[in-house]
Amino acid sequence: MSSIGIHLFKLKFKRPAITSRDTLLEKQSYILTYGKPLKAVAECNFFPGLSPDNPLHYEEVLMQACKKLESVFTSVDSLEDERFSTLVLELHEYPSIQFGIEQLWHSFHGETPFNLFDSAFTRQEEGIAINGLVWMGDIFFMEQQIDELISRDFRCIKLKIGASNFEKEQRLLKDLRLRYRADELEIRVDANGSFSFNDAPKVLDVLAELDIHSIEQPIAAGQWDQMAQLCERTPTPIALDEELIGLFTDQEKEKCLAHIRPNYLILKPALIGGFKACDYFINSGYEWWITSALESNIGLNAIAQFTATKTLKRPQGLGTGGLFTNNFESPLEVYRANLFYRKHLTWNLNPFV
Repeated sequence: MSSIGIHLFKLKFKRPAITSRDTLLEKQSYILTYGKPLKAVAECNFFPGLSPDNPLHYEEVLMQACKKLESVFTSVDSLEDERFSTLVLELHEYPSIQFGIEQLWHSFHGETPFNLFDSAFTRQEEGIAINGLVWMGDIFFMEQQIDELISRDFRCIKLKIGASNFEKEQRLLKDLRLRYRADELEIRVDANGSFSFNDAPKVLDVLAELDIHSIEQPIAAGQWDQMAQLCERTPTPIALDEELIGLFTDQEKEKCLAHIRPNYLILKPALIGGFKACDYFINSGYEWWITSALESNIGLNAIAQFTATKTLKRPQGLGTGGLFTNNFESPLEVYRANLFYRKHLTWNLNPFV
């Protein structure tokens, strides 16, 4: 048995979250805690149906990983340890566990359990520019969200498209572009692979006419030849998202990128293998941004702190913590389209500590 606590936690959505894949009412995660008083905390963001982690052996693998990690905790004083690096590599088929183990490691070595990476963000010197997220729903609901985000100074928004009627979504985008020029409002769209290869070129043409910044995953993942054809000819920049999930080795990652040659990469640490995997893609030479994937504030805090250590060229996809009714109180705050770490605010991890 490990003294690292493993707690299944179900985040409850304030309202059903509609994507092109399904409708979510709740989202489960595993919260990891170590020590009393608390010495380290982390989140394994297991996302059934999207994560490549094997659900049949998930808890068994997580327990074994925590047991191995604790033995390293008790005999090392620095961040650099070969046994930790080996453990992370062993977990390559469980990216959400890699993500959690890396968090717990940095949390254990931090100034406090909540300070994983030092940066101007954690020192409260600056925030991280983020995009505003518009969830799917009827057009009136989506318009309400857009107006609310713009009133909060967001000048980069992301809309989910492709789940229902693209003609209606097209009208919404057109109306939005009539109100705001491209230099006034950056619009990103995420299709979650919902369009067919035959329909995608028409969609890309329409988006280009509307000065849409980019589209994430226009067709379903796994169609490398078709995606490569789209990326070669598209008038609208294409970002890979789900395509990066399930690439377990650096060789697989390199082969994917060399074949498809996308415009952008969407990096979700919990789904692609944690911070080490993100660093591989960041160093690959492709343009990128980092996005959270419905983590609690524990995981979001770790992703934000990691992100803040990078040279950021554009708004990041962070700030989903406000979607839940039962999220953990934290110092994370969105203000004027930036995510800030406010040290005067406190963490509350009840009932886990």
